[in-house]
Amino acid sequence: MINFKNGQQAGWFANLLLLSVIVLHGSCSSTAKSNAENTSEVQVTSQPLESLSIQTQTQKAETLYAGLAKVAREAKKAPRSIEEDGEIMWVRNGFDWTEGFFAGSLWYLYELTGDKEWMEEAQYFQELNKEDRFFSNHDLGFVFNNSYGNGLRISGDKAYAQVLIDAANTLMDRYNPEVGCILSWNVDGGWQSKRGWEFPVIIDNMMNLELLFVVSEMTGDAKYAEVAINHANTTMKHHFREDYSSYHVVDYDPISGEVRNKERAQGFSHESSWSRGQAWGLYGYIMCYRFTEKEEYLEQARNIAAFILSNPEIRKNDVPFWDYDAQNIPQEPKDASAAAITTSALLELSTYSEGDYLQRAKDMLKTLSGPEYFAKPGENHNFLLKHSVGSIPHNSEIDKPLNYADYYYLESLLRLRNWFEMDS
Repeated sequence: MINFKNGQQAGWFANLLLLSVIVLHGSCSSTAKSNAENTSEVQVTSQPLESLSIQTQTQKAETLYAGLAKVAREAKKAPRSIEEDGEIMWVRNGFDWTEGFFAGSLWYLYELTGDKEWMEEAQYFQELNKEDRFFSNHDLGFVFNNSYGNGLRISGDKAYAQVLIDAANTLMDRYNPEVGCILSWNVDGGWQSKRGWEFPVIIDNMMNLELLFVVSEMTGDAKYAEVAINHANTTMKHHFREDYSSYHVVDYDPISGEVRNKERAQGFSHESSWSRGQAWGLYGYIMCYRFTEKEEYLEQARNIAAFILSNPEIRKNDVPFWDYDAQNIPQEPKDASAAAITTSALLELSTYSEGDYLQRAKDMLKTLSGPEYFAKPGENHNFLLKHSVGSIPHNSEIDKPLNYADYYYLESLLRLRNWFEMDS
């Protein structure tokens, strides 16, 4: 297996001036009923490619994103998904947790192709949300690490460093030492105010910890990493069931730190396993291991992977239904975003641990690259992947493209090429 802990990834800051990631050599061993009415019946039969050409998929992505970037430039907004009326859904005014993914995808296209036009597009779109680094929200890691963080890593532009530091400081203000976690949603407004929560923490928050680890390495200040580690430890203790599936939301008492409730927000039920939530957990703990070398995080990632990969639909068709326990399987919508996140996570896990993770990731990527999931030029409003799900309980973005599905798809192509020197 390949060990990156002291190389490409954990030594992130030392490589800021590189214009592309280091190519490493190696290989891996192969060893809710009420919500049902709101779901459209979507039957997707997976038709994976016989072989996967990263170069070909990159060229296809360029063609699609050239069209998407053109209309996005005209709108001066980043695209998020497709509205029910068929028009492009733009990121919301004010703050939108997905607003950094499009710029991040453009950075990945630059890294995949070397075409400076993609870098210029990435710089334009990330600048649209620059001031949001001072907006208190748990998803600042998604927004800024995926845009400015990739920009700093790829271009070496040191001006991006302060943006990341500012965002990390804003995120740190949401940390509660009694709970040992960063607050997810605010509970003083919106639908979140109707759930009776006091200090909700969602599994998605594991992904935002990467910003803290990056800034800790970049500044030499351990306080950022300490908060990330505390959050990861508390989440590992309370979010997971015996089979290593996870709850979406754990609500804490902000004074005592005790658990109040374990619930769903975007899953089928409180005790079901929301597929994208499982992917967030898998990716999050592999990332934590990358930065800390703590074996308990690697073991947690292996256990989550075992849960995901044992699912019959994953084993058969590579792409999960939106919830592993949804009521009307197999008539439930698939979620390509969950598959894309899982693919990228498995690729990284394969560099640290023996098993068939690499092959399973390649199988998923081939399926996502096939005609059932990968769009043709001019369709899908030029988003890359079809058939994702935002939130069925909120009747939002069901069987639609999602900008973050595209982001993790491109990340998977890049990881497969750079880490394994593979084009197929």
